[in-house]
Amino acid sequence: MIKPPKSENLPDAIAQLAPWFHNLHLPNGTQTAPNHFLGDFPSFKWQQLAPHLPENLDGWRVLDIGCNAGFYSFELARRGAIVTGIDHDVHYLAQAQWALKQFDLADRVEFKPMQVYDLAHIEETFDLVLFMGVFYHLRYPLLALDIVAQKVKRLLVFQTLSLPGEDIFQDTGDRQINDREALNQLGWPKMAFIEHHFAGDPTNWWIPNHAGIEAMLRSSGLQVIGYPGHEIYLCQPDASNPACVMSWNQKELLAATGKPWHLA
Repeated sequence: MIKPPKSENLPDAIAQLAPWFHNLHLPNGTQTAPNHFLGDFPSFKWQQLAPHLPENLDGWRVLDIGCNAGFYSFELARRGAIVTGIDHDVHYLAQAQWALKQFDLADRVEFKPMQVYDLAHIEETFDLVLFMGVFYHLRYPLLALDIVAQKVKRLLVFQTLSLPGEDIFQDTGDRQINDREALNQLGWPKMAFIEHHFAGDPTNWWIPNHAGIEAMLRSSGLQVIGYPGHEIYLCQPDASNPACVMSWNQKELLAATGKPWHLA
């Protein structure tokens, strides 16, 4: 784990913890990344999302996947939630732990070094799960989504980079093995694979289209109930359409997550 900054002076501490991807607005008005290339990020995304979530989250347990420096974790804790933020990047976790003290929210927020796949090995479920800005960085994205979906009790907020366009090809039912032309139709659910860098980042692996995002969410047992902002999907568990990994395809998920599938 990266050592906390030695200085108690805010600008010095912020500089020691740089670079920052979250522009946190600290209690005294100081910002951690005021010149962010995306603007006031992720505040502008929170402004889109916030009206779609309950104002009072007392009693809610929240999971923030890929929490980075903790912006969303802190906002949800302010609404009364008990939040677990996870990230695999120790640099961002060091920022989050430092910021946690600045906001005095240690009784409501806990940060842990975890990969999204590690969630397959915990029993806890969460009222609200944030899965934002992570999906397209994953080598095994649908595995991650299947794991995450099983942790959602009430709401999931899903966000990913996506291909241009919102077309949806309606007739995606069963076909004969040589009947493949429909797969090339505009709006067929699909993902573009990024072999090399995208936006200078080697961890950008997949970019799905809108139809593909919705199809994968449905396939994981989730129902889209709203669109808070660009590329943001608000979902809830769909009891009428459970994920295949909870029924006929359960053994594959168990095997993929290192569990005894042959006993299922």
